[in-house]
Amino acid sequence: MRTRLDPLYDFFGAVGALFIVLTLLIQVISIGGRFVNFGIDGYDAYAGYFLAAGSFFALAHTLRRGDHIRVTLIISRFTGRVRIAIEIFCLAVATFLTGYFAWYAVKLAYGSWAYNDISQNIDATPLWIPQISMALGMTALFMAFAEELVYVLRKRQLPLSQSAELARTE
Repeated sequence: MRTRLDPLYDFFGAVGALFIVLTLLIQVISIGGRFVNFGIDGYDAYAGYFLAAGSFFALAHTLRRGDHIRVTLIISRFTGRVRIAIEIFCLAVATFLTGYFAWYAVKLAYGSWAYNDISQNIDATPLWIPQISMALGMTALFMAFAEELVYVLRKRQLPLSQSAELARTE
């Protein structure tokens, strides 16, 4: 299953990168537009939507690559079964919390769509549009954490992403 979902995580990572570049582009246009008396109504709201979309879409990809910030100061002191037990606990908590957040992100986007909720800014964007990136990104992160948890439970060894992290930091 790990290799089947990796293309999805890579795709979401690329979409996240695209949104980050769009955030930069819209900010550059807004700054440059001030010099030539050109402006886009609600550009700051769009920049915020793009930044949030870029961040949420990239979450699962960065987890799989081992690029999430982890506090390994305490965990790295343990080895063997104790280390695996701590990893299982951490992954179980992370899976539960991201699943909880993903569930409510999907409910929020659906509720915004069902009630035609729109932004209070000048852009009046339907809120389900930017919220869908949060729902999709959190759902992908939940799947990535669940996948890591299943891997550690079955193999009784560190996930590949953490092994790569340890190799980079040592």
